[in-house]
Amino acid sequence: MKPVVTITLNPAVDLTIEVDGFAVGGVNRAGRVQMNAGGKGVNVAGCAADWGAQVTATGVLGRGNDGAFVELFAVKGIADRFIRIAGDTRTNIKIADTACGETTDLNTPGLVVDAECLGRVTAAALAASEAGAVVVIGGSLPAGLAPDALVPLVATLHAAGARVVADTSGAPLKELLAASGHALPFAVKPNRHELEDLVGRPLPTRDALVAAARDIALRGVRLVVVSCGEDGALFVTADETLTARLPRVEALSTVGAGDAMVAGIASALAEDKPVEAIARQAVAFAAAKLARVGPHLPERAVVEALAERAEIGRL
Repeated sequence: MKPVVTITLNPAVDLTIEVDGFAVGGVNRAGRVQMNAGGKGVNVAGCAADWGAQVTATGVLGRGNDGAFVELFAVKGIADRFIRIAGDTRTNIKIADTACGETTDLNTPGLVVDAECLGRVTAAALAASEAGAVVVIGGSLPAGLAPDALVPLVATLHAAGARVVADTSGAPLKELLAASGHALPFAVKPNRHELEDLVGRPLPTRDALVAAARDIALRGVRLVVVSCGEDGALFVTADETLTARLPRVEALSTVGAGDAMVAGIASALAEDKPVEAIARQAVAFAAAKLARVGPHLPERAVVEALAERAEIGRL
């Protein structure tokens, strides 16, 4: 397995509060409160490490409250290459309604990151990468960085032989996909709403989603994955289109399920698996994560069994 490197420029401490029947505007009594190191790339790193990948995590953290991240990386054997700057990493509140399985997010502002700091992150990612490494860039951009800040980062990593999986949205994703050649990511994973935002129109049918994803693949992105919640996901390349899904499972928390899917994609790419195996592993990671709070997977055998059960369709 090739190394997996994750980059999280706008991480967060995730404070998950479980409520049995969340009442808007009312008094809610929490059943359980859990604090986890969070952010898309951090969640991907946690799940990939549980799978057995050699993982390095980098990005930007505030010096004031990095304890949860230090603990997570130590427990999971993740190499910590985060850049520390003055201030506190933001805290995001997740209200997990156990009665209906839905989660409400309250995301707070993050740190301000400048170009010099981004350069240090780029250097850390390069130092951890080698030819064939899979680098996941996850999440939003912090204040201080322009929407096209990821374009030179991806180009630099590509030139070093890394395969970049971009899990971002909005303007940063548009800028990445407007690039060409070495600045294009190897793979992207928008969800349905993010893909609609990208193309600027509703995509109400599977055919519409496939057509939009195929347009991205034809630009040079090797793999486009569109996550569709309970309907599974689409896996589109220039040559083939697959659907993958698992039967509905009971969800303790939906937070991080998409990040777990990205971890499945990245770890499968690191193992040089074909598209169908990538699809099975991706949906299995996502389904396995639903029963847990935080960036954690169950035992590998459980995930492998889910992957075997995945329903694969070819379009």
